[in-house]
Amino acid sequence: MSQGLGAVAWPIRTERLEIRPATEVDGPAIWHYRREESVTLWITSAQLDRELYLADFTETSRLAKTLVIELDGSVIGDLMLAIEDAWAQAEVRDRARAVQAELGWSLDPAHTGNGYATEAVAELIRICFEELHLRRVIAQCFADNESS
Repeated sequence: MSQGLGAVAWPIRTERLEIRPATEVDGPAIWHYRREESVTLWITSAQLDRELYLADFTETSRLAKTLVIELDGSVIGDLMLAIEDAWAQAEVRDRARAVQAELGWSLDPAHTGNGYATEAVAELIRICFEELHLRRVIAQCFADNESS
């Protein structure tokens, strides 16, 4: 069973990026690209009103599963790592608690096409298995979202 994102020694560096937990002050930078049509088209909870977005973003439950991707000190994307219970038969359900993660990601369109999302998500998968000791990782995307 995972102890959650608090068990990870943040920030994590990759070859080009830094990944760290989101804080309230990251909201405006993330909203800046999440309001773009090329991004809102593919996310299920697009909020175009800045104040409503920031209110949602700063909810404790959302911040607890949101990470930011930084390039040279600037936020260029965000990641979701939601630890959850896995499906299991009734007799082993207790062994399926907090052993799976759902991943999500969004990148500022100004930074797409450079492999940053691939680099960040690959590191997130490594964190899931090697640091959080999860057993299953899932991610979903719309079939037409070819860049994901």
